Amino acid sequence: MDIHKILKESCIQIGSGGSAGFVEVCIMHPLDLVKTRLQLQNVKDKYDSQKYYNGIVDCFKKMYRHEGFGSFWKGITPPIMAETPKRAVKFFTFEQYKKLLMFGSPHPTPLTYSLAGLGAGVTEAILVNPFEVVKVKLQANRGSGVQPSTWAVTKGILKAEGFAGLNKGVTATIGRNGVFNCVYFGFYHSVKDVIPAYKDPLPEFCRKICIGFVSGTLASLVNIPFDVVKSRIQGPQPIAGQVKYRGTIQSLALVYKEEGFRALYKGLLPKILRLGPGGAIMLVVNDYMQHFLAKKFE
Repeated sequence: MDIHKILKESCIQIGSGGSAGFVEVCIMHPLDLVKTRLQLQNVKDKYDSQKYYNGIVDCFKKMYRHEGFGSFWKGITPPIMAETPKRAVKFFTFEQYKKLLMFGSPHPTPLTYSLAGLGAGVTEAILVNPFEVVKVKLQANRGSGVQPSTWAVTKGILKAEGFAGLNKGVTATIGRNGVFNCVYFGFYHSVKDVIPAYKDPLPEFCRKICIGFVSGTLASLVNIPFDVVKSRIQGPQPIAGQVKYRGTIQSLALVYKEEGFRALYKGLLPKILRLGPGGAIMLVVNDYMQHFLAKKFE
């Protein structure tokens, strides 16, 4: 076993995955924020015109009017702190799970890619959930003045709920990330292996972008119910002092019962607008960074 080779491959995978996460979150964060705001809405908010958003454009307009331009990047510090190591872990663990799940085949199969993606998603969800709790808390803040810092919000959660507060909604996060990455990696790598690569860099770049976009879109369509209940569990409860959304299954059933099936797909459009191109950005940046780093440290 060549330890030097293993360490070099691990560093390349971690470096390329971290770069992919950093680039994606800086570009796509405003859409993630709008998605969270839409998911946190419930039927009672309809009676408050300032608090209720009639879609993506209306949400952007009201946020700009009442909270200022900087509000579009509320809660970006936790994702930046989390996304770089999170994506590094995600892409690194995907490669490791892929090696373990070959099932005797000389080459990875679609099942290998999907199960490796599932494993990577579960792993990243467990690690990133505390950052998600803080991020949702910051994104739910509708104030237009000086915003509380990430550390102040974290201390507030710890003071009120202890360490358990930072792990709130972890099963919903596992469901969201596990399902997303199962579809995301499974589709991308399976299709990429089938569609021939181009020798010309521009068509090859477009090929990867298109496959990545479809991968992110399909994964978003499948996993969004888990994303909705994650926001409900981790966000402010409808009535102060009363915990309405507790567990993943209980919250799924409650949202469906009170608001109907469509409520489980709240925030779908901003999610697709973010994770369609965002998913493409991550996969393509990861691919190109892997090739760049491998050549750099050949």
